Amino acid sequence: MENTLSPLLEEYQLGDLKLKNRVVMASLTRGRATNPELIPTPIMAEYYAQRASAGLILSEGTWVNPQSIGFINVPGIYTQEQVEGWKTVTKAVHDKGGVIFSQLGHIGAGAHPDLQKGELPVGPSPVNIQSQSFTPEGFKDTVTPREMTAAEIHSTIQDYKKAAQNAKEAGFDGVEVHAIAGMLIPQFLSIATNRRTDEYGGSLENRARIIFEILDAIIEVWDSSRVSIKFSPVMISHVGIVQPDEETIPLFKYILKKLDSYNLAFVHIVGPAEDLSGTPVDQLQEDYFAHFRNNYKGRIMANLGFSKESGNKILSEGNADFVSFGEPFIANPDLVERFKHNVPLSQSDRDTYYTGEENGYITYPKALITE
Repeated sequence: MENTLSPLLEEYQLGDLKLKNRVVMASLTRGRATNPELIPTPIMAEYYAQRASAGLILSEGTWVNPQSIGFINVPGIYTQEQVEGWKTVTKAVHDKGGVIFSQLGHIGAGAHPDLQKGELPVGPSPVNIQSQSFTPEGFKDTVTPREMTAAEIHSTIQDYKKAAQNAKEAGFDGVEVHAIAGMLIPQFLSIATNRRTDEYGGSLENRARIIFEILDAIIEVWDSSRVSIKFSPVMISHVGIVQPDEETIPLFKYILKKLDSYNLAFVHIVGPAEDLSGTPVDQLQEDYFAHFRNNYKGRIMANLGFSKESGNKILSEGNADFVSFGEPFIANPDLVERFKHNVPLSQSDRDTYYTGEENGYITYPKALITE
């Protein structure tokens, strides 16, 4: 039975892009760029095309330079060969009527020497983030990184700009800056990992500086209405010492207020995976997304293990403009159609999330739906 009373299924005008619905495929690391050059492969084109009925697809996190690599078999977007590989992906999505943004990422101190030709990874300060990196030999504990010089920060910002240019050449419809916990940008934001005393450390304004310099550089390439950024202000597990602290709430109020003037496509906010009671951000426990809606005038994309019902609810309440779904898209390439026709969702196989080539990647069937 078709459900026509669903905000998730409504068309949406995103700047000059018309989205078929407000169901977004969130970025999902799948580890299928199984070649030394980290070039997107033909099965990746098929994988994304299978899911092109989403209103918007956000690509897996994609490395902006070799120094940003922190996870095996994840593609980059810093070489011409990678750009050519991505062209096959974007064409496949567009041929199915889809819209796709490239997510640009740098893992910073979350990398490992095994992924950096034996060199130390880089970070805002020489502080081990106490997380893990997925290397060719499996997960390994992170090490103490080398502190980036100001010149290296400026160079990295230009690498984001070049990656954004490459994304445009590759046929993407826009870009998302990957700034969730565990990545380089949150390492600059965190007082635990940023001990700098120059213009990129100390005050919350200085710690947030890199965000705006990256966005300013990208907006020289893309209209701001095709640029977005993804944050996880309250992620408090699996990311080592990059945790919410007493400055997290004022820091994000400052960031969001400053982002008001950018006219971005959207700000993508990841919700809490666990109870926030007793943490420095416990005031966000109730009406989490409403807090960000009240502190940001632009569009908000919400991500928090949403179901069809909870996704429709947050849109109806006005606390988000889009909802992104991650895990459900793995086993349900036709997630939008299943929502539309009230078809139960298939369950995904965790053993094939990061490995298995075609198996568990492009082998999930679509539901048999009769009109």
